[in-house]
Amino acid sequence: MKKALLTLSALALCMAAGVATAKEYKELRFGVDPSYAPFESKAADGSLVGFDIDLGNAICAELKVKCKWVESDFDGMIPGLKANKFDGVISSMTVTEAREKAIDFSNELFSGPTSLVFKKGANYSTPESLKGKTVGYEQGTIQEAYAKAVLDKAGVATKAYANQDQVYADLTSGRLDASVQDMLQAELGFLKSPAGADYEVSKAIDDPLLPSKTAVGIKKGNKDLKALLDKGIKALHDDGTYATIQKKHFGDLNLYSGK
Repeated sequence: MKKALLTLSALALCMAAGVATAKEYKELRFGVDPSYAPFESKAADGSLVGFDIDLGNAICAELKVKCKWVESDFDGMIPGLKANKFDGVISSMTVTEAREKAIDFSNELFSGPTSLVFKKGANYSTPESLKGKTVGYEQGTIQEAYAKAVLDKAGVATKAYANQDQVYADLTSGRLDASVQDMLQAELGFLKSPAGADYEVSKAIDDPLLPSKTAVGIKKGNKDLKALLDKGIKALHDDGTYATIQKKHFGDLNLYSGK
């Protein structure tokens, strides 16, 4: 009986310890690469703006925690998570099988396809049409995986950049023939800027390497944070906040697949 009591006591202590070690978040630090308008970029005053920024701030408001944004190049996001530089990544990060081996994800934030950007009339719509041309992409993105696996093999010269702004700078200067990136980012960001006036986007690229669902990236095994973020995302849909933010940035476009 004494042994049984001791066992029960030990179990109670373990349960209590589990409760005590469950992290209570008063602040959420989100990694972001602000070179991807209209999802995340910097305003003239240096403040962060965009769809992802508004969603992140709204999630924090729903959860009653403080939001802190930590800027990073996109290819530093997963290493940054592992090094505890931030709690989550809200930076148009697509959910892929490769990334799911390294990190976990919240439920869906939004979905969007990938396309090519090129000078009007160039019609670089397929890998074959780009043979002998040079295409730029942002490091660490799903577009990088596509460029290396598909475009390189089709005889296309591909070039990596630290952020999307650098890609567009070389595209408009003529050092690139085309770029590959999120379709909505190109249409509603670059093409609407003065620099993008003479450019167009291809149709969405249909390839298994280019999934569309994006979510908040979090450290592997952080179930507490995943549950918290999923709760916040659900609340945004339930009270209409998500729809309001989406309309602000994209009008009547619906980016949420509900998957």
